This record gives sequence, structure tokens and C-alpha cells, in this order.
Amino acid sequence: MLKTLYIENIAVIEKSTIDFDNGLNVLTGETGAGKSIIIDAINAVMGRRISKDIIRTGEESAFVSAQFESIGEKARLVLQQFGLDSGEDECLILQRSLNNNGKSNCKVNGRPATAAMLKEIAHSLINIHGQHESYDLFSSEKHIDYIDSYGNCIDTLLQYRKKYSQYKTLKNELDESRLDEGERLREIDLLSFQTKELLDADVTVGESESLESERGVLLSFEKISSLLNKSHILLSGDGMNDGGVETVDSAAENLLKAAQYNPELESLADNLSDISYNLRDCAQSVCDAIESLDSDPQRLEEIEERLDLLNRLSRKYGCPCDELPSLAQQMQSRLDQLLSFDKNRDELEKSVSRSKAEAEALAKKLRQLRKKAAQSFAENVKAEMSFLNMPGVELVPAFEETELYSKGIDKVELLISANPGETPRPVAKIASGGELSRMMLAIKTVLANSDTTDTLIFDEVDTGISGSAAEKVGLKLKQAAQTCQVLCVTHQAQIAALADNHYLIRKQVDSGRTFTGVKLLDRNGRINELARIIGGINITDSALSHAESMLDQYKN
Repeated sequence: MLKTLYIENIAVIEKSTIDFDNGLNVLTGETGAGKSIIIDAINAVMGRRISKDIIRTGEESAFVSAQFESIGEKARLVLQQFGLDSGEDECLILQRSLNNNGKSNCKVNGRPATAAMLKEIAHSLINIHGQHESYDLFSSEKHIDYIDSYGNCIDTLLQYRKKYSQYKTLKNELDESRLDEGERLREIDLLSFQTKELLDADVTVGESESLESERGVLLSFEKISSLLNKSHILLSGDGMNDGGVETVDSAAENLLKAAQYNPELESLADNLSDISYNLRDCAQSVCDAIESLDSDPQRLEEIEERLDLLNRLSRKYGCPCDELPSLAQQMQSRLDQLLSFDKNRDELEKSVSRSKAEAEALAKKLRQLRKKAAQSFAENVKAEMSFLNMPGVELVPAFEETELYSKGIDKVELLISANPGETPRPVAKIASGGELSRMMLAIKTVLANSDTTDTLIFDEVDTGISGSAAEKVGLKLKQAAQTCQVLCVTHQAQIAALADNHYLIRKQVDSGRTFTGVKLLDRNGRINELARIIGGINITDSALSHAESMLDQYKN
């Protein structure tokens, strides 16, 4: 149930908090007062696409928050899919802020979310029926959805869609595999050459980097040799002059002799001796390095040729050298697939045929369920429409068998005859705005038991009707409100008089700016508002008396 709606900087609403309750909640107000803004705000927090133009003039951002209490099992399951929890009190808060730069920020119970998440979560909480939704009746594609909901076909439909998706995937794979034979042979010829070229090259991961390093050493042979020889002379001497090793040795021996006279020098002498040993090791290592040097021009030529091959293959196939082994494997797999085309195609054709048969079986099961439910659905909707002052209406579900598609093998259209003796025809060809509204309300009433949302919102469902028809629409809304929360924006006094909670949407101008507020009316406030709806600007005593009698009649 929608408990609290907070709106900030949406159109002419600066700040407004609306506390809703169980039952039938009605919102009324003068034309232009901002009734539609309430619906726009709810749409925003439901994650629907909203223009930044909805932000109040002069403000940088807008904000909407909706608090729900006692959410149902359907909503809890959706929350679990997103790793969210409603908590022990089953309370849920959806929030959305809109910015002038066109971006929006969404939260669910304080945790960051996306507009898509809001949309899916809110869909399990709220069902909005606006004026434009009546025109969904013009689309025959919607009619099958009504029958599926009524006939408890959803589980079977989900099973079918899974099989249908598998069938489409396999069929697409088969279609793609049916290449022109000449094209297949050309691809085999090209892949054979390319695969052989890569496999013969026998490239290994890291090979190019290793060769570059070895090449650098070989190219620097003269320089490295010169530097090593200089280091060796400085350490070991050149036959004429002592090197560092002998110099340090002599210094260590002199210190040891001096330590015989001054024991404090013994530690320094020992340190210098250690340095001498280390220098000898270093000198030997330099000597070993000199002996291991090899200019090897032949090896350098081999490396240059190998690097040239690797670079050429890398440019040719448009990938780094290290990816060439993986590319060779991919090409080999594709080549194997093309070479075994006939065998794979036969197996794939069998899989497609089997998958199609499974989907068709479920589609036929769906058709049986739909045909069983369709007539009962049409009779119940017709009875509701008759109550809503359309007594001569006829409603006929027309089935047409089709190829497999996402909803099965059925196209279903509800044909209507608004007057006795007329041939039932598509809704779009004969229904008026008022008839559409009543037909949609009748459908919603019939589907009430299968609709698991906690809150139904009707935006001006009374369009095109008045008098007793409006009263009967109100009675149907009242009936729906016995099993779920209902919010209704209306212009009709007959509907407003039936409300359990009546809210007035009123605008005023202050310092050149328009402000809209929402107020829960008490009995006197309701009498005055009903009188305004009945009598217009000049409220008469008779209008007030009529309004009071209407409230008394419905005991609100």
C-alpha cells in the first residue's frame, strides 16, 4: 500500500506530503490545479521516462519519495532478485531525484538503484490506469494479455517462452550455418592457408619480448665488452698497475699490523679484509662475464629473421604477437566446423525440429487454456459493462491461428458491438472515449482477483461519462477498493462522494509564483468541494445541500 508520497519541485508543486490510506482515495480540484502532476510524480518514482521540463521553473532539481507499507509477496520476490530486503516491518521507500542536466538518481531503501530497478519493483506495487491506457484497447495485441491474466495462463506462458527462445536461438544458428556452398569453400581455402601459416610459425606467448631482449644484448656486444674489460682492469690491474683488489689487500694488511700496536684498529682491519674478499669475488664474476660474451653474428641474424616474421604476422592478422597462438586455435576450430558442416547441420536440424515441436506443444496447451478462459472473460466483462450503463453491449473473443511467436500461436482480438443487432467489430472502429473508459474499468474489475498489485491508480477514468454512469463507475471503484488500495483522480461528484479519503488539489499565486498544495478534507471540506464540482464557481445552498445528501447517501 502507498502510505506517503513526498513531492518537491515538480511543476507547480514546491513541496507537498500526501498521506494515503486504505480504501478508495479520491483526488479532485479545479482544472489546471495540478491533479495530473501527482500522477507524473508517481510515474517518476516508478522509474518511468520523465522529461526534465517537469522540474519547477528556477530550480536545479526535483525529488520524489514514495513509502509503501505491508508490501505483498510479489514485491518481496522482486526485491530478492535485486538482493534487497524490505525488512521486518515490510516497509519500502522508493526515491528518485531529477536534475536539469537530464540525469536522475534512484534509491531503494536508501541503497543506490537504477531507473530500470525502480520500474520493475514499482510494477509489483502499483498499477496505473490513465486516460491513454484506455487506448490500449485499440491494440489487439493487448487483448491476449487480459485473457492470459484471467485464465491463469502465465505459468504456461513462461514455460512456452523459454522453449520458444531455445527454438529461435537454434533456428538462427541453423540459418547462419546455411552458407552458400561456394562461400563455404572459399572460407575453407582461406582458413586452411591461414591456419597452416600460423601453426607452422609456432609462435609462443612471450617469445617476441624474449627475442627483443636477446637481440639487444647481441647488438651491444662491443660496448658491453669494453665496459667489462675496464671494470676488470680497475679491479685486478693491468700488469703494470695494481687494481682495486690488490690496493685494498695492502690496506687491510697494513691495518692488521697497526692493530698489533693499537687493538682498536682490529675491527676496521677486519672490515677491510671482508671488502677485499668481496672485491675478489666481483673481479672473478666480471672475468666470467667477459669469457661468456659471444658476438655470434649468426644468432643475431636468426633473431632478426624471427622477429621480422612475428611482426609481419602481427600486422597481417591485426593482433599482438602474444595473441597469435589463440587466433590459430580459433581459426582451426572454425575450419573444423566448416569441414564437418554436413554432419553438424544434420544434428542442428534435428535439434531445431525437436525444439520447435516442444514449443508447439506448449503453444497448443496455451490455446486450450485461452479458449476455455476467453468466453468466461468476455461474459464477465460484458456483465460489468452492462452495469456501467452499456446494457446492449456484446463482446466476442476472436481467435486467429498464427506462426509461432513470443505469445504462442494465437492472435486474439476482443470484438465489440455497443448496440443490439450490430455486428461485433474491432474496438478502435466503434468505441467512444466514455465507452473505452468503462470497458477498461470493467476489464480491471474482472481481472481484480488476478492482479496482485497492492495499489490501483485511475487517472480520470470518468472521461466522457456523467450521471448514473459516473455513479456506477464510482461503485465499481469502491468495490475494487475492498481488496486493494485505490487512488482515483476524478471530475465527477458521484465518484468523489464514494471516497473513503478525499484530497483537494488546490493552487494559489503568491508573489507572482504559482503554488499547488494537497489537503485531506474533513466532512465540511468535502461538502464544499462536492458543491463546487456540482455547481461551479458560485456555490449555492442547494448545491451544498445536494453535496451533503450525497455524502449521507453513501455514508462517508
